[in-house]
Amino acid sequence: MSNSYRVDSARQGGATTVSFGDRFQSSEQFDHIFKEGMALVERTASYLDGQGRKEAKGLQGGVGVLYATESMRLTTRLLDLASWLLIRRALKEGEISEDEAAKKRRRVKLQAFGRPAHVKGYVELPAGLRGLIEESFAMHDRIAQLDRAMTFPRETDSVTAAIANPVAHQMGMLQRAFAGKLS
Repeated sequence: MSNSYRVDSARQGGATTVSFGDRFQSSEQFDHIFKEGMALVERTASYLDGQGRKEAKGLQGGVGVLYATESMRLTTRLLDLASWLLIRRALKEGEISEDEAAKKRRRVKLQAFGRPAHVKGYVELPAGLRGLIEESFAMHDRIAQLDRAMTFPRETDSVTAAIANPVAHQMGMLQRAFAGKLS
């Protein structure tokens, strides 16, 4: 998926490339996802420090270990999501440059963690933790999709421009390849 798309512009007599990332980042949709993501982080912290801690004390054996494991994975996932959101917001607000954002973004791991629903004992975990885990994966999937759409290798911009007409590009390559042979 490309992070830009072409818009025909009658006034300019041609096409203009519009960056999806820039456009999305300055939209109300980004603000909504930012608020939703940060609210999930706050709800999770509140749960793990309060009700979750109480519920964890009553868990026995392997389910207690699973609770500890999944709560750590949840926290790690949410820290990565919050970092991504904060980097994008800082870029939007002009607090950091594109280069700084790219450097910081490389440290954020938006990896697709395995879903724990199939793990033995998962259904025995408290409903509050399971709900937060599911919400975090839904948010992760949305942000990972946005990240793919917004992150576009700069090198391919020049390649894309050069291959505006793929047939003409291929014809040119054939002509150059056979130019010496046909003469």
